[in-house]
Amino acid sequence: MANLLILFFVIMNGFKLGVYGLSMNYYLFSCPFVDSIVKNNLNTALQDDPTLAAGLVRMHFHDCFIEGCDGSVLIDSTKENTAEKDSPANLSLRGYKVIDDIKQELEKQCPGVVSCADILAMAARDAVFFAGGPIYNIPKGRKDGTRSKIEDTFNLPPPFFNASQLIRMFGQHGFSPKDMVALSGAHTLGAARCISFKERLTQLDQTLDSEFAKTLSKTCNVGDNAEQPFDATRNDFDNSYFNSLVSNNGVLTSDQTLYNSPQTRNIVNMYAMNEALFFLDFQQAMVKMSLLDVKEGSKGEVRKNCHRIN
Repeated sequence: MANLLILFFVIMNGFKLGVYGLSMNYYLFSCPFVDSIVKNNLNTALQDDPTLAAGLVRMHFHDCFIEGCDGSVLIDSTKENTAEKDSPANLSLRGYKVIDDIKQELEKQCPGVVSCADILAMAARDAVFFAGGPIYNIPKGRKDGTRSKIEDTFNLPPPFFNASQLIRMFGQHGFSPKDMVALSGAHTLGAARCISFKERLTQLDQTLDSEFAKTLSKTCNVGDNAEQPFDATRNDFDNSYFNSLVSNNGVLTSDQTLYNSPQTRNIVNMYAMNEALFFLDFQQAMVKMSLLDVKEGSKGEVRKNCHRIN
């Protein structure tokens, strides 16, 4: 049923299968066990460290918003080029080893077939499900990009953006305000570092609950890299994040603004009351995001090593 909903969504939004050379069954003959290999490796990694689920979803988002979903966030810097992953916005990304382990096994089974971009998109999908979120499928066949530059990361939304700025930035990628709020719900997993929200404490943010402000201050007393979970269930994919916003317990400015802005408050309220609706909208928005500016044909490649251009 979930796959039928995704197929309907893809077609209705103009992403007809094959438009970008993508297909739900892209690897059916060339690497038929790709989904099992991704899922098994991912489950093993997440059983050891459940916090990696948030890292992989965030890495996929940071990949797609820069030059499209092309695995460019995985490329290492060289003497001649500083890559995306060394941008301040990406220094806290986690999950590279999981992607490397999956790629290594796939290269043994199906050498030169499965792109790093597809591996990352599938890993994010399976991480959501592992954490208790919705199960969904994505079209496959993305090619890996050959560009990764630190200066491109200015396209990532910073933690101090307000709702209007977020709507504008996401809109440039074809997302509606509802899509943006649903994707923000990925913050139901993981945590933010103090450096991302401490400015809210310097001159007390009036949109911040006073007791929660004390919690954030206590976190920051440990240092800039101290982590504050986005909600009370940091490793569970649920709608607790939206309930936190309703209680003025949003960690980042870009979180709390979703509830405080008239443009998005009703969406937050709906997701806080209806987890199933959030799950449905989130999976549709994730499929939409996974199709951002995908590379095909000569515009991309299948890297042998996710960290280096062939």
